[in-house]
Amino acid sequence: MPFSLNSKIACITGASSGIGLACAHAFAEQGANLILLARRKSRLDKLAEELSSEHGVKVLTGELDVRDQPAVELFFSSLETGWSAIDVLVNNAGLSRGLKKLHEGSVQDWEEMIDTNVKGLLYVTRATLPGMVARNSGHIINLGSIAGHQTYPAGNVYCATKFAATAITRSLRMDLHGTPIRVSTVDPGLVETEFSQVRFRGDTARAAKTYAGLRPLSPADVADAVVFCASRPVHVNIGEIIMTCTDQATVSMVHRTGV
Repeated sequence: MPFSLNSKIACITGASSGIGLACAHAFAEQGANLILLARRKSRLDKLAEELSSEHGVKVLTGELDVRDQPAVELFFSSLETGWSAIDVLVNNAGLSRGLKKLHEGSVQDWEEMIDTNVKGLLYVTRATLPGMVARNSGHIINLGSIAGHQTYPAGNVYCATKFAATAITRSLRMDLHGTPIRVSTVDPGLVETEFSQVRFRGDTARAAKTYAGLRPLSPADVADAVVFCASRPVHVNIGEIIMTCTDQATVSMVHRTGV
């Protein structure tokens, strides 16, 4: 039988926009109670009110930068009993900065990507996983990228962080071998979110070119895959989903029309 998410607790990082926001909606539609984390708490509070009203679920919000390990540890260690038994963790927080050759790249950009995409994922997982192990149940779902399987020109450090996320996910599955805890990764290609605007620091015109001439994945498409992983029968673990829009064959091979 499918695993019911009704009344379960799903914790989603980077939940204020994009894929994280779509995941919040998708889990709420399944009746899951939510812990929503991001740096923009005002957005989360508005979202919490909306989801509670529409779906009758409980929502706890928290302002959290996953790069801040002491803050991550404090948040999760301070959760009240009713919220501490997290059933599903969605490690969604992540970003890309810049698109430059390695010898031209910004060290600050590198550090921000590594701190968020790799260390942030580790910090949140380390803070939540011991409880899952103690309860002998739970599911870790990491949001990776096709860039964690294939590289592309000037993608150097971003690709490296996503390759690291792939390695962490696979290793974690080995670490938890013999337990009922499941580990999955959902690795999309082009998804139309704030991703490119963040990468290009608000350059809307340049960001728009990323999605020009094709129909990219939507955040809802990816959220649907995340919920699919979470709702499989307990004896089924979806290890990896690599998903792209039909117009994308590889990380750098994209069919565009009218461009």
